[in-house]
Amino acid sequence: MTNPFEIKDIRVYVLKPGSKGGTYFKAGEGHWLVDTLISNPMHAYPEYREKRSSWGINVLGSLIVEIESADGTIGVAAGSGGMPAAWLVRHHFDRFLRGQDSRNTNMIWDQLFRASLPYGRKGLTIFAISAVDLALWDLIGKVRGEPVYNLIGGRSRDEINFYCTSPHAKAVQDLGFFGAKVPLPEGPYDGEAGLRRNVAYLTEQRAAIGPDYPLMVDCYMSLDVPYAIRLAEACKLLNIHWWEEVLSPEDIEGYRQIKQAHPTIKFTTGEHEYTRFGFRRLIEERTLDIVQPDVMWVGGMTELLRIAAHASAYDVTVVPHGSGPYSYHFITSQTGPAFCEYVAASPDGRSIQPVFGSLFMGEQLPQNGKMRLSDAPGFGMELADHDMLARVE
Repeated sequence: MTNPFEIKDIRVYVLKPGSKGGTYFKAGEGHWLVDTLISNPMHAYPEYREKRSSWGINVLGSLIVEIESADGTIGVAAGSGGMPAAWLVRHHFDRFLRGQDSRNTNMIWDQLFRASLPYGRKGLTIFAISAVDLALWDLIGKVRGEPVYNLIGGRSRDEINFYCTSPHAKAVQDLGFFGAKVPLPEGPYDGEAGLRRNVAYLTEQRAAIGPDYPLMVDCYMSLDVPYAIRLAEACKLLNIHWWEEVLSPEDIEGYRQIKQAHPTIKFTTGEHEYTRFGFRRLIEERTLDIVQPDVMWVGGMTELLRIAAHASAYDVTVVPHGSGPYSYHFITSQTGPAFCEYVAASPDGRSIQPVFGSLFMGEQLPQNGKMRLSDAPGFGMELADHDMLARVE
């Protein structure tokens, strides 16, 4: 008898030139995410200061993985890493998938991680593992005829509340989201004048939305300890709900110093950290109020569940970064806070569009800042048009 969960084929794609979507940073020229002034690690260099696309934030592009089972069911997932990650899946990871039972997610993840230890552990390699893992969960759900949240603990809440990341807090408020996260425009290399401009910018954002509406600030790993402490102090009267990614995630000691300086202010990080090994000290040091793994980057759903279990023992909240429906299924299954991030996918950040652009059919979108996930099998999405894709052999 044929095992419907047995993996028969693996197909890997990248987007064809001119196609948009799939990852946050392939949204097209002029999009606020890549072509506006946002403080970032390259801010020290004037030629790369004005927009993140100038230094290549969007250079890798999207990765799409299809995994087909013996009965013809197809699981699919999008990820990051473009051609380099696609090559790894096609030429290294394929051997651990073909003929395997797709339900063996723990073993498959372990084999992919161990086999790539000599060159992996973080970054691009974990991007590739994440896409494979998410495609496996999608396949299992579709074979079973169940949504992924049912496979990872069931429905813990009927509705998810969303905050939205956008450069326009007032537009976010008007769309019905419970809070707004705005990108910090300038950083330490912009000096005292830059710090004053940051405070003025955040003051304007606060004035537009009123004193009590949650306002968060994304600093994209661009600050240092003294600057972060000074900026948080200068903005105390603005009632910032949390400061995100003020430092690179491996600067554990730096986060400790900042928390000592501001014990009542919330700090978060984690979207650019990888696997449970990277999150171990972030959780155990208890210097962060929220950790924010990105399920498309951290190792997929299998690894996100491990990180969440670890964090729960330390009373550290887990709220994934972005990742659209992949994060929505996780949040639906969890008993922690029932909120999630939506990254404004429209070019100007003022309206709601699919996170993955035109890549998928079936992607649910927040309505008035809320969502009840459907019971569609898997992650509830299908590829919209294979003509957008170039297969990697």
